[in-house]
Amino acid sequence: MVLLVVALLNSCGASTTSASGPEAGSPAVTAGQSRAAEARDLTRSGSSHSQSVSWPLRRVPPGPPSDQRRLYLLETIGGHISPKSVSASDTGLVFAQNMMYTHTVTVYSSSGRLVKTIPDTVYMSRFGIGGHPGITHGAPVEAAFTPDAKQVYVSNYSMYGSGFGPEGNDACTPASAEAAGDTDSYVYRINTSSLAIDQVIKVGLVPKFLTVTPNGRYLLVSNWCSFDLSVVDIVKGKEIARLPMGAYPRGLAVSPDSRTAYVAIMGSDDVVKVNLMTLRTEGSFTVGENPRHIVISPDGRYLYVSLNGPGEVVKVDLATDSVVATAHTGDEDRSLAIAADGRSLYVVNYQSNTITKLRASDLQMLQTVGTGVHPIGITYDAATGNVWVAVYSGQILVLADRRP
Repeated sequence: MVLLVVALLNSCGASTTSASGPEAGSPAVTAGQSRAAEARDLTRSGSSHSQSVSWPLRRVPPGPPSDQRRLYLLETIGGHISPKSVSASDTGLVFAQNMMYTHTVTVYSSSGRLVKTIPDTVYMSRFGIGGHPGITHGAPVEAAFTPDAKQVYVSNYSMYGSGFGPEGNDACTPASAEAAGDTDSYVYRINTSSLAIDQVIKVGLVPKFLTVTPNGRYLLVSNWCSFDLSVVDIVKGKEIARLPMGAYPRGLAVSPDSRTAYVAIMGSDDVVKVNLMTLRTEGSFTVGENPRHIVISPDGRYLYVSLNGPGEVVKVDLATDSVVATAHTGDEDRSLAIAADGRSLYVVNYQSNTITKLRASDLQMLQTVGTGVHPIGITYDAATGNVWVAVYSGQILVLADRRP
């Protein structure tokens, strides 16, 4: 059954096409939120956003299981944004990464109120990094929170300023990047209390996706142009290993016990397994064409992978590393999110301009929701049970997942 949510998304400004999809930015008007809702968000997260939390953070919202709920549009957020991704802290904050089109990360409360706009500008010298005098800009792509939600790491598609090579591109290779003199890429760390960049870490070339292990020990970064995975020791604040992956690594997921990482290799049909005890790869398994994004079930038994080429989502049984279910969701499905109870999946279909909700047990389609032009990122906010969608034409949609 299809539910079409009518969301009139005003789109102005040109777009350019790349291997991972057109990039565009065009603002709409942000709907206001009540002071009471904002106060609830601040109470939920703590006024300083610095309280201690235990893993897992993703508490299950009260009410019926997620696969017995339906999505309803609550709000369309606009402004000077060009969101590539959205990421929920599960403690009352949602971060949107706005690429090189606005050079910002915008931070919202779970109620949808804009809390702060963080520029992607840094002085590298202040972080002990030489060779890049003056101001450096990034291009925020994706974000990953530490388990206590006190910090969030943000990848940068390109770096701009003195001493940097040309802008990253989606058809690059290690050889082409080296020939162009593109040798430095960085991720930023943002303190969720001060909402300021407080650390800069060098990784591989053109980092795209990143995640923090559940035990808080490692930050893992998939490097698009150098075809590898950076392993960053969070305490040391630096890369301690670089593992070859193959052409165009992107999506990442980690087992709940922090022992195994899974890396989607978008230029292939495979997911690579990484042993996080030895920091070595342990083979791969086939999932289908162009695997892009991965989420893992809360119990660690299943992996769910979006296949950009065929527009499918597959379910992998990790006991056998084999695909046990497949669902077609739309044209060029991109990012996935999983409900806190593990019973529902949410996927954005870039060319179909829709979100699909699936039942995790058998990948049955539960709902399709219209979004407007080019939905690209999605996150599940366990603080509210809401689903946030980044629309590349310049909006963020906030949808309630609630009792019909």
